[in-house]
Amino acid sequence: MTSTPSAGLFKPLEQSDPAVVGGYRLAAVLGTGGMGKVYLSYTPGGRPIAIKVIRAEFSEDPEFRRRFQREVQAAQRVQGLYTAPVIDSDTEGPQPWLATAYVPGPSLAHAVAQHGALPLGSVLLLSVGVAEALHVIHGAGIVHRDLKPANVLLASDGPRVIDFGIARAAESTALTGTGVSVGTPSFMAPEQAAAGTIGPATDIFALGQIAAFAAIGSPAYGEGSSHAVLYRIVHEDPDLSRVPAELLPLVTRCLTRDPDGRPSLTEVIELCHEISPEPLRQGEDWLPRSVAGSITERLQLPEPAKTPPPQPTVAPTPTQYAPQQPAPGPANPYPPAGFPPAAAAPTQTAPGVPGAMPPPPGHPMRPTPPPGHRPPPPAVHGPYAHPQPPKRKRTGLIVAASVVGAIAVLAIIGALLPNDSGKDDASKSPGSSAGANTGGGADGPEEEAASGAKDKPRPDPEPVSYEGIDITQNYAVMLADDPPRPEEGDVQYSGHDLYYYVDTLFSDSWIGSDNGKFILLNNAQEGSLETCRAETRYTEKITLDQISAGSQFCVLSDAGHIAVATYGGEGESGDATYVTFDLTIWRNAEEPVAD
Repeated sequence: MTSTPSAGLFKPLEQSDPAVVGGYRLAAVLGTGGMGKVYLSYTPGGRPIAIKVIRAEFSEDPEFRRRFQREVQAAQRVQGLYTAPVIDSDTEGPQPWLATAYVPGPSLAHAVAQHGALPLGSVLLLSVGVAEALHVIHGAGIVHRDLKPANVLLASDGPRVIDFGIARAAESTALTGTGVSVGTPSFMAPEQAAAGTIGPATDIFALGQIAAFAAIGSPAYGEGSSHAVLYRIVHEDPDLSRVPAELLPLVTRCLTRDPDGRPSLTEVIELCHEISPEPLRQGEDWLPRSVAGSITERLQLPEPAKTPPPQPTVAPTPTQYAPQQPAPGPANPYPPAGFPPAAAAPTQTAPGVPGAMPPPPGHPMRPTPPPGHRPPPPAVHGPYAHPQPPKRKRTGLIVAASVVGAIAVLAIIGALLPNDSGKDDASKSPGSSAGANTGGGADGPEEEAASGAKDKPRPDPEPVSYEGIDITQNYAVMLADDPPRPEEGDVQYSGHDLYYYVDTLFSDSWIGSDNGKFILLNNAQEGSLETCRAETRYTEKITLDQISAGSQFCVLSDAGHIAVATYGGEGESGDATYVTFDLTIWRNAEEPVAD
């Protein structure tokens, strides 16, 4: 990896930029957008990543945080060949962020601005790659909503679609306001510009816009003020006079105003193959040489920081750090080279005086710490964090010692008292440690006193059964409701115990849970509370072609409820489909899962 990065591509960090985000040391600034700033960093293993830090204005909006968390969770499920996968995130810290794989390539917007329109073969390979990326994104229940040239990166082996679904988090927040659409005006669909219903077809319109932009070097609906562009998108036809004739069938169909008239992604891919004079195969030569040179420049990355950032001399503001909890498992005792777990104290203590040494002890400019004061160790977060033991107060030790002493005294007194096991059990107080099995191996008073009070197992709740519950497509139920009533909502990734989802674009249907664990039982298993507790073959969703009438599955909600659902089949009501279940629910059967 070279230490001489290309000028202008990797900008140095400014004084206002954080040095560390979520434990990742930042190396350079990659760019700035409407929702945040993007930085270059590296994983402990040395792989480059792009970290987007959300603007503080969005971070302060509770609705944005809720949506952002949901969209990031969905985006982490997208693992396509033409997408930049999300590999890490912190949606709950003082300033949310997410990290994706770094793609060494210019955006389509930058490539066209610097080198002009792309040749036909490159445009077709671009369109096929973006269509395949959208297929994976839509399959995860995400609509991109902001597909534009700046969000399509040109890598050496094909395009990469980034920032999918993130724009949705900004909708209906305090910043955008009611009725204000989120997206880039030149590449919005008519229904998006008119604040109508947004779906997968919205992204197909944007795909047509991208193909036209790549082929002619400018937006199909022209440029100008946002209001003028949006008016043309809603009311006028695009200017396709400069689009190559071979591309017109693809672009024209994608830019149909009626979402139902646009082609499916499968049809887009087929059209591209029909148009191409030779088989479409992604390879190193899919881009013109001038654009491929931009990829080489972006491979000349700046070196990772070899020393930790200086510790702040004042308490950090919420925007300086976004710590995240260490991943489960033992902490790594051997951090990678260049990432030491602790930093030496900075030698500069006087602001604006480079190299100033700290005043000697007793100097009037050096504050005297209180007796017994010990400076805290530097905090380190992220992938190479070492967990710090919790601080214990001296008063807690004294109280604990007193309690242990009192228990020991009670144990001695109990041992000296005569055995009353022959007396009627009714004379013993409820909850007595002797219980009814004083001679059957249960702990007696001595063992109970020595080990402390034992937690009693949660009693099994009585099951409650419901028959013939019909869940319409894109509806969901919660096990806590009595009776469970299907509710319409944004099912998948929205905290529903049991949902039924239909993807009209790809004609896929499935049932699942995004608020717990989901288990399909085999024919030899009996649907019972014990079976659901014992099973570990968890999944998230099951397609309807995997089950038949009579199939059973367990739902273990994060709220602690457990249900056995028996599938009754699928039906139709008007234009919608529905599925029928019989439910047996044990409410509060387990401890709720902590958030």
